Amino acid sequence: MGQKINPISFRLAVSKDWRSKWYATGSDYTDKLHEDLKIRAYIKKRLHMSGISKVIIERAWNSVRVTLSTARPGLVIGRKGSEIEKMTNDLSKLCGGSQVKIDILEIRKPELDAQLVCENVAIQLERRIAFRRAMKRSIQTAMEFGAEGIRIRCAGRLGGADIARAEWYREGKVPLQTLRVPIDYGFAEARTVYGIIGIKTWINKKEETEQQDSGGGRPRGGGQRRDRNNAR
Repeated sequence: MGQKINPISFRLAVSKDWRSKWYATGSDYTDKLHEDLKIRAYIKKRLHMSGISKVIIERAWNSVRVTLSTARPGLVIGRKGSEIEKMTNDLSKLCGGSQVKIDILEIRKPELDAQLVCENVAIQLERRIAFRRAMKRSIQTAMEFGAEGIRIRCAGRLGGADIARAEWYREGKVPLQTLRVPIDYGFAEARTVYGIIGIKTWINKKEETEQQDSGGGRPRGGGQRRDRNNAR
């Protein structure tokens, strides 16, 4: 069901695309899978403050293309491209000497990106800001930037309580079971002094409505009968 599954995997091949695009068989598949995991862990550790939302890895023979979606491209590129060059060399070593190319995509509205909203709430929780205040502020900001609906859920020792619990807030429409609705999903962890608090975010961006032809179609039966009466 739509409420029980990851919204990204639920919409694969419908409105979402894979984040690793390559094909392999046997032990080669295992090696490339572990390389992908190492690449994502390296990028997450090195660029944890650069607003990385999505990492797409594409492979073709002996080359690897890594596409980074970020809200702060300046931090990723560095002065005169120094950061990019160093990351390219490090990723090439992780991939066993393969040729690596890094592309950067800028996110125009980070307030409507579910992963960045999650990480923003996590940073606020780590700074000991009240979780309700952080969640409501993120919801208000997303709705002001044009979201159709948003839902944020926090789970863990909220407010330092002894017993873990989960709380969530929602505003607008978030229909998880409707495939044509472009639901964006993000997950992040806040490492507080009380323990880890998990944050999940669902954002409903504007639905893409198909343009229906209002005219030019075949006339219905009633229209045909009126034409015959007029012809008589």
